[in-house]
Amino acid sequence: MTNELRVRVARRVEEADGVCSFELVPEDSGALPAFTAGAHIDVHVAPGLIRQYSLSNDPSERNRYRIAVLREPSSRGGSAAMHDSVQADDLLRVSAPRNHFALVDAPRSLLLAGGIGVTPILAMARVLHAQGRSFEMHYCGRSAGRMAFLEELASADFAGSVVLHADDVPEQRFDAGRVLADPAGDKHLYVCGPNGFMDHVLDSARRLGWAEAQLHREYFAGAATALATDGSFEVRVASTGLSCQVPAGKTVIEVLAAHGVEVPSSCEAGVCGTCLTRVLEGSPDHRDSFLTEAERAANDQFTPCCSRALSPLLVLDL
Repeated sequence: MTNELRVRVARRVEEADGVCSFELVPEDSGALPAFTAGAHIDVHVAPGLIRQYSLSNDPSERNRYRIAVLREPSSRGGSAAMHDSVQADDLLRVSAPRNHFALVDAPRSLLLAGGIGVTPILAMARVLHAQGRSFEMHYCGRSAGRMAFLEELASADFAGSVVLHADDVPEQRFDAGRVLADPAGDKHLYVCGPNGFMDHVLDSARRLGWAEAQLHREYFAGAATALATDGSFEVRVASTGLSCQVPAGKTVIEVLAAHGVEVPSSCEAGVCGTCLTRVLEGSPDHRDSFLTEAERAANDQFTPCCSRALSPLLVLDL
């Protein structure tokens, strides 16, 4: 990882059913690199296993990063390793913060969190409150027992701007049509959580007249892809002229690596944008959750960790 940091786990807290937070402090007690609300870090969970976790604490703090990890039943190893192996006083390698989910300067903001998606949303709420900007935060979960940071939100100075939606309490259930009913041009929407929740929110917002420029999202998991049944296509490296075939069942990154071309990657699911690569010729088949609809339509970049090709050939700026 570039800009790698060594941090110590100062505290580990069971925040809710299946959710554990980790407070990370500098190994040498110095200041950590600054971050902005919506930022995440890469955590080197185990050899060859890197995962992205959003920062939930106040960005004004330079002495710690706080992340929260949901134990996923279908974990590819990351969440299980964090829950089972990482304890207080352990040392971890992490990246400097990166932000693909930043707040924009707007008079009003609507923050929507689903489950573990509360992590970046909580940091956003703190910043908006400190800046005196108008916002509403809606936090949705299956039940209160599965929702992290409830006590912290209840005692926050901005508690009056937070609405909780627990599915098991009928009168609290989230009603997208009601919450998103006002698509005023001076308001921006930020949503983070499970893919189904986010798709429901974004689709509802578009139907209700929200402009694409008002919609901001961050996915935690990529969409499933059917690599094994996909057809093959050719990729060409513009700088060297290297051409190679990408067969069904292999990703572009895997094929390039086999030919000595290393593309930086992290999530391997089209979520983080680490492997984003310029496309000079051809039409990508976008399988990621990182690019916006406008960026996909431009067809001048793609995520080779999961995306493929609609055309027989992709020429890449590598």
